[in-house]
Amino acid sequence: MNLFFRKVIMNGIVVVPMLMWLSDASFWGSVVTALILCVVAYFVGDQLILRLSNNTIATIADAVIAFFYLWIVSNMMDWTLTLGEILLISLALGLVEIIFHRQLGQVDHRRRIA
Repeated sequence: MNLFFRKVIMNGIVVVPMLMWLSDASFWGSVVTALILCVVAYFVGDQLILRLSNNTIATIADAVIAFFYLWIVSNMMDWTLTLGEILLISLALGLVEIIFHRQLGQVDHRRRIA
């Protein structure tokens, strides 16, 4: 579970400020949005897709998940995010996901050795 909390922190550092800066999202709205996105991306992108494929495919999948999730939430919450801004957040999150997936790989490698 330590890795999940690391993902929450890493993604939160990117998503929460960018949502607040680029839209009229509140702090708590941004936090809840980031947490739900993190849960979905962790189970779908990290536990399923990454284990079946590689870092590149899982990172792309996480960015696509983030894009569509943020697009849906933005419309539901009537935030002022444009598709370009959603794409920017998704790309920034993709960079964070590359780092996180490498960390997951290192942990898995250490578990196999031990």
